[in-house]
Amino acid sequence: MQDGSLRAYPLSEEGLSVGALKDYWYLNVHDNDNGQIRGICCSHDDGCLITCGGDGNIFTFDLLSEEELPKELKVTIPPPRRGLEKEKATEDIKDPDVLTIEEYKQKKEHERKMKEAEEKKNKKREELRALRQDFVFLLQKNQELPKHMQLHREEFEMDRRIFEELDRQTLRRMQLVQKQLAWEHEKQLIGLQKLQTQFRDSLEFTLIVHAIQSNHQISTYSLLTVSEKYAQDKKHEDSKGAVLKEKWTALKEAEQAEEIPRKISPVHRGSVAFEKEAERLKTPEVRKPTTRYIESRRQKIRRLVEKYDALKAKIMKRRAEWHELYKSKPGHNHENSKDAEEIKEARENIGCYRLKSATNYILTEDECISTEKKMMQLAILEDLIHKTKVNMNKEIVSLRDLKVSTIDEIKSLVKEVKSIQANLDVSEHLPIPLIPQLHPDEVPEKIVEYNSDVLLKFKEEQEAKAKLKEPLEGCPSSRAFRHVFLQTPPGEEGDPITQAGGASAAVIEEQEAFEMEKAEPTEMELEILKREKIRNLYLQETLIKKINTLVINFDAELRLLRHKKLKMDVQMKSADLRCITCCEELLILKKLEIHEDLLEEQICALINKQEDIRSKLKSYLAQMEDRKCEIVMLEEREKALYASFEASLGENNEFADVLTDILKKKVECVEKEEVGREAGEQNENKEEDDEKPDLKTDEENCGSESIVFYDSVCPEGCSEDLFLNTIQLRQQRIGIEKALEEEKKVAADLKKEYNALAIKAKEIETSLDTTNRELEAFQWEKLHKLNELDVVVPLRLHQVQCLVDGEMPHDFSQTLVFTNQSLQYLQKRIVVLRNEKIMQREIHKKSKEQHKQLLQDKKEMEMEIQGLEERCNNLMMEKFGRLVDFEAVQVHSVNIPMEQMKVRIMEKEYEHFVELKEWEERIVVLQHQLMKLTRENTSKLQQLNRFCHEKHQLETELESLTTGQGGEFEGTRSADIKETASLESRLRHMTREVALLREEIS
Repeated sequence: MQDGSLRAYPLSEEGLSVGALKDYWYLNVHDNDNGQIRGICCSHDDGCLITCGGDGNIFTFDLLSEEELPKELKVTIPPPRRGLEKEKATEDIKDPDVLTIEEYKQKKEHERKMKEAEEKKNKKREELRALRQDFVFLLQKNQELPKHMQLHREEFEMDRRIFEELDRQTLRRMQLVQKQLAWEHEKQLIGLQKLQTQFRDSLEFTLIVHAIQSNHQISTYSLLTVSEKYAQDKKHEDSKGAVLKEKWTALKEAEQAEEIPRKISPVHRGSVAFEKEAERLKTPEVRKPTTRYIESRRQKIRRLVEKYDALKAKIMKRRAEWHELYKSKPGHNHENSKDAEEIKEARENIGCYRLKSATNYILTEDECISTEKKMMQLAILEDLIHKTKVNMNKEIVSLRDLKVSTIDEIKSLVKEVKSIQANLDVSEHLPIPLIPQLHPDEVPEKIVEYNSDVLLKFKEEQEAKAKLKEPLEGCPSSRAFRHVFLQTPPGEEGDPITQAGGASAAVIEEQEAFEMEKAEPTEMELEILKREKIRNLYLQETLIKKINTLVINFDAELRLLRHKKLKMDVQMKSADLRCITCCEELLILKKLEIHEDLLEEQICALINKQEDIRSKLKSYLAQMEDRKCEIVMLEEREKALYASFEASLGENNEFADVLTDILKKKVECVEKEEVGREAGEQNENKEEDDEKPDLKTDEENCGSESIVFYDSVCPEGCSEDLFLNTIQLRQQRIGIEKALEEEKKVAADLKKEYNALAIKAKEIETSLDTTNRELEAFQWEKLHKLNELDVVVPLRLHQVQCLVDGEMPHDFSQTLVFTNQSLQYLQKRIVVLRNEKIMQREIHKKSKEQHKQLLQDKKEMEMEIQGLEERCNNLMMEKFGRLVDFEAVQVHSVNIPMEQMKVRIMEKEYEHFVELKEWEERIVVLQHQLMKLTRENTSKLQQLNRFCHEKHQLETELESLTTGQGGEFEGTRSADIKETASLESRLRHMTREVALLREEIS
């Protein structure tokens, strides 16, 4: 069945009937869902029934008849059930959490095994507990024994390797647990760090360090974090003024670059050509003597070319240096622009200390103040204040750490003193200094710190409060948290082994003290005790002095740092006042920023327009130059056309006037039309028309409107070729004049546009200058408003030196404020300037003397150079007969093209020689082949001749046989016929062979 069930039907012996299958036995052995019966069969003896299901189970059933059943096994078989199909099938359990029968059995078995294991573990634990008690008892008995009879703890260990193995196993388990919890530990650690950075690290505690013996104290600064806006402004220091300045300098550099001509350095191509040829002719084959010789010649030429190229470059470099030197040589009336500006500035400013509030105060570029600059100044000032306070806070924290280390050291020293006083009498004890304690405000960061003990205790307190349900007053949880944290952790209780060891040790010490009390000391022992007493007294006094020294040193350090902080407080207060002034200035600049931005935008727009117009002017200039070149070329073509016409006419030609009128006929019509259309352009181009050939003007003057010319008919007596040439030249002239008129028109339009752009550029330049002046005036006005601000300057009474009748003046508006450093610098500067003035006079005097000496040396050098040049020219005339340029001789001492041609000739000769050798070898091979073929043909001809002789002999024999036979052979004709047939066949065979031989020969 599909549900894994098995049915058995009882069958009667009579046979099958319709109602026989209604009754059956039903047995469910396989799984209901997956136990579909896949196979069923009987055994070979029909004694068993075997079923195989889809659940992987195989069941066997015994088949027994009623007779075969033993009596004791006979049971009453229930009758087969009827109507089983109508009954509802039992619903299967669909809950996934419910265990199956097999799983339930496995669970029961597992619980039984675990229970047995726990019972075994409990038995082992009891045994171990009993062994531990026995071991503790043995240790106690061992401690009660005398010291020389006691066993060491190591002797109780039976095998050390057992403990080593246990330690290794424990270490492995710990490492395994750490690996398993590594990810979770890292996750929790990162979460803790995030919380600390968000809540604790953002806090800045105020730390107060107290002195030990006095009431002095020092506290840290309460810092504020620097705003992000100022930090960003500090990083980005670009300003609009800097951009404008860069654009202005770029424009000036572009103007200077246009004036400097470009220089093109000469290019040496000889060496490059030789290198290319050398690379082309390089072959991987083995070089022959001829190729080696050619290559050596080429290398030699290359070396010569490189040598003379280097020499030429050296000469050109020397010339360029001389050129630059002569170019940089100043003229007689030359003045250094930099020195002139410095002199002018010195004349305007030296000896005149103008106030910034004065109307004639000149504002420099560095003194131009903008909102960005002021914000940068404020950010830098706040950053400096913050850094200074942070450094001071670090010093105070280090002082607190010094106090902590001092307290620890004092504690250790007090312990030593107490141990020493234990060996002294009470009357000899010195008073021990008190151990200083840390105040709560010295360790404020411990408020937010915690450990596991604190957290556990806090949890226990919260649970106890929740059980008791007592009302919370204030914040006891936090108070308990802090109280528990600030208290020292309680000491841990010792294990029974250590307690037993301590008890036994105490018993032994009491016994030894009792024995020593009974024994009387000897003289040696008394001497030793006396020495120990003196030593202990000295150590007691030294340690107490050391404790007092530590306390005094710490208090001195605190007082010094406190004095330093007081001085810094004054500086910080003045810095805060400066910050207030900067903020007020920033407010004023913010109000004036809009107008300044408008002016700067106007300047930027004008600079951009100026750049665009300059680029357009450059393009128009280039186009005008191109048009001028085109016009010159067309005029030259026109002149060449008239010259060719005059050459074609020749001398004393009677048709010269007629042909000239024909050539110029269209020109007059075109000119008349143009007079009506463009009368203004003729006045501008009058100078260019006057430069035309005289032939044209003469023929225009002698031309007449009354004369009628027929262009299509050649005059009588005139050469037809000359007439056609004139017509062709006239067409060319008309095209040239049309193109010339167009070019002139385009050039005039370009000139008009260029002039308009030039006027516009001047207007923009003037507007740019006016805008710059407005910006400078606005900057001065802005500075004037900033100078009107009241600035607080803290002064002491001894710093005021402008007394009126020995009293303090009521009005300080006419006074100046200098720092001591700047006042001392001005006083020193007066002395320095006096010394500098004396030194400059001496330098000027020496420079005059040196100038005179240099002029005299220059005259002498010129005379010497002139004499040497004359001597050199005379020597050249004597030796060469003319003046020679030695630089040109050095450069052109080798004819490089000729050497190249020689090398190429050698290469070609070598190539031709190799080719001829190849052809000769081929000719020899062909001659051998020809001789071989001739010999073969000769042998064939000889064989053919031999065959011809045999044929002739056979034919003669045949004829003799046919003519010489008598009547005696007439009866026997059959034998002759056969012989004749054989001879004919032989003859045909020979003729075929001869034909074949002839074909082979041909």
